[in-house]
Amino acid sequence: MPHRLRLLLSECISMIVSSGDSIAITGGPSWKVPTGRRDGLLSNASEALAQIPAPFDNITILIQKFANKSLDLKDLVLLSGAHTIGISHCRSFSNRLYNFTGVRDQDPTLDSEYADNLRSRKCRTQNDNTTKVEMDPGSRKTFDLSYYTLLLKRRGLFESDSALTRNNNTLAYINQLLQGSLQSFFSEFALSMEKMGQIEVKTGNSGEIRRNCAFINN
Repeated sequence: MPHRLRLLLSECISMIVSSGDSIAITGGPSWKVPTGRRDGLLSNASEALAQIPAPFDNITILIQKFANKSLDLKDLVLLSGAHTIGISHCRSFSNRLYNFTGVRDQDPTLDSEYADNLRSRKCRTQNDNTTKVEMDPGSRKTFDLSYYTLLLKRRGLFESDSALTRNNNTLAYINQLLQGSLQSFFSEFALSMEKMGQIEVKTGNSGEIRRNCAFINN
């Protein structure tokens, strides 16, 4: 999920390439990244998961998690747009297909035709942990606005995607993005990425500047 705050690990994601002091997603937006950023000396999976938005989060939880990092509703909608590229696994959303409220039911906010297609062609069982599914069907390698179009058709893959259409403010911003240009989306997405890059920046002697982003220095 795939998910939003993980995008900051851009040097380690193959679809993202760096050039000088900027980061550019191939065929998509680019944004400035300050050099010399300091990373922590250890990673705690449970701590990270508690702060990173989950695919099961509702709009209230999403808003709070973003607010905790000084990100607003506009940032929430824009950064969710990263789901226009990439894939997920069935376990991140299969409850919406098979057991949404614990009585073997389907999520009523999910388009029924889309749900039927996912069950018959992708996630044939609720416990499927291996099948890969496009987050933005037909456009997973293209950074565009189709993710938002699918949201309005009730075809957001995750509960957290669908949640964006059930808040008046986030829904209004989705419609605003769709009425604008692709370049405008790129520009605004880049601003939110730069804003996210300033979250809890380590300074002084805290952490270290890694030689390899995936590993602490020896």
